[in-house]
Amino acid sequence: MGLKLIGAGLSPFVRKVRVALAEKGLAHEHDPLTPFGPNVEYRKLHPLGKIPTLTDDGERVIPDSSAIVVYLEKKYPNPPLISADAYQAARTVWFEEYADTALVQAAAIYFQQRILFPLFMKKAGDEAVVEKAAAEAIPPVFAYLEAQIGDNEYLIGGRFSLADIATASPFVNYQHGGGTIDKAKYPRLASFVERIHARPSFKGFIAEEQGFIAKLKG
Repeated sequence: MGLKLIGAGLSPFVRKVRVALAEKGLAHEHDPLTPFGPNVEYRKLHPLGKIPTLTDDGERVIPDSSAIVVYLEKKYPNPPLISADAYQAARTVWFEEYADTALVQAAAIYFQQRILFPLFMKKAGDEAVVEKAAAEAIPPVFAYLEAQIGDNEYLIGGRFSLADIATASPFVNYQHGGGTIDKAKYPRLASFVERIHARPSFKGFIAEEQGFIAKLKG
């Protein structure tokens, strides 16, 4: 049966795992399950009802994107996405946590109000919420990442890692929702996101998602 990833591709957490799988060259089945509405069978796999979940040969069940990437890293260590160095590994986990919380919460507002609500939930988005996020939630998050990237190509140890995947993934949703990175204020962050999104592992999924959204818009 092999690897099976469950979860809609538009999720930044599902995308994180899809990119990790692609970077490692791992064949897998993808079930684009959405997290909306009750799903008793899925909750047997993930008791929180969130996405994604990975199954391996239909027996091993790994809920949560962070746990999934650790599993993939241990079972398929090449190419490595988490450094063997203790400090760099800890920094990688930190950037993933920061991306999964602060960045997702700030950047996803654009996606929620402009894509999720009107196209999936059939209700109008609120541009006042978007404007508030742009003024209050986004600047400190972007400024932090700008400072952390500095003049480096990647976030950790001079090489591509899970930290880059986790950080770049929410920006796809941000851009789906019409968000842009001000290159005058955040030149390093803007360059970083462009660079990571240009990798084949990201580029194909972004194009796939753009096509899906375009069809929904008609």
